Amino acid sequence: MMAVSDYFISKVLGKKNSGSGGFFDKIKMEDFVTELYSSLFLYQQFNTADQLQSNFDQLDQLLLDLIKSTVQDEVASEKHTQDFFLALPEIYSKLILDAESILEFDPATESLEEILLSYPGFFATYVYRISHQLWIQKVKTLPRVISEYGHSRTGIDIHPGAVIGEHFFIDHGTGIVIGETTRIGNHVKLYQGVTLGALNVSKDKANEKRHPNIEDHVIIYSGATILGGNTTIGRDSIIGGNVWITQDVPPKSLVYNKSEIKIKDNGPLPESLTFVI
Repeated sequence: MMAVSDYFISKVLGKKNSGSGGFFDKIKMEDFVTELYSSLFLYQQFNTADQLQSNFDQLDQLLLDLIKSTVQDEVASEKHTQDFFLALPEIYSKLILDAESILEFDPATESLEEILLSYPGFFATYVYRISHQLWIQKVKTLPRVISEYGHSRTGIDIHPGAVIGEHFFIDHGTGIVIGETTRIGNHVKLYQGVTLGALNVSKDKANEKRHPNIEDHVIIYSGATILGGNTTIGRDSIIGGNVWITQDVPPKSLVYNKSEIKIKDNGPLPESLTFVI
C-alpha cells in the first residue's frame, strides 16, 4: 500500500515534469535575492571591480539555474537571464530614486547607508522591482516565489504584477498589501497596514482589473483600505488612517474619518457606582 507521503510526492511534486514548469531550490532563490541586493548596494564600498564582476557572473549563473527549473528550455532560459540583467541598470536607477525619497522625507533617517542597511520598506521595494521584471518577462513561478520571500522578510506583500512608478516610499510598512492589478504613480507614499485590494476575489475575475489606481503625489496613511479596479485616488490627495474607500477620490482631496473621542478624567467615580461585596 502506498504511503500518504509517497502519494503526495508522486502526484504533486511529480508535476515538476509537466509543461507548467518545475520546482527549484528555494535556498538558491534566497541566495540570489540577497546577493544581488548586496552586490548592488553594499559590496561596492569595499570590493574591487574584478570582485564585483565575479559576483555578477555568479549571480548570472544562479538566475539561469532558477529560470531553467521552471522554464525548462535552455535557449529561453538564457534569453530570460540576459534580458533581466540588461534591465538591471534601469531597475537600479529606480531604486536609488526610491531610497532618495526616503532620505528626503523621513526625519528618522540620517543617511542613504542607513536606508540600504536597515529599512524593510526599501528592501520590499527592491524585491518588488526585480520580481516585476521577471513577471513582465513572463517567467513562470519564480516572480511569485521571490515576492513571497520579500513578504516573509518584511511583512510587506507586493504582487509582482503591480505597476509602481518612481520615487516610491514605504514608511514602516508592516502589513501593507498591494494587489496584482494595482497601478501606482510617481512620488507615492504608503504607511503601515495599507491595503490596495480587490472588491471581488472570485476566480472568474482573475483576468480583470481588480485593484485600485493611485495617481502621482498621493499619501496614504496607516490602516487605509482602498478596493476595486475602477477606484482611482486622484493626484495630490491625502488619505487618512483607517478609511475604507471603494469609489473615486478627486485630485487634491483630503479623506479622513470623523470620529468622536471621549476622555474620562481621573477623578473619583460617582457615589452611585460604589458598592461593597
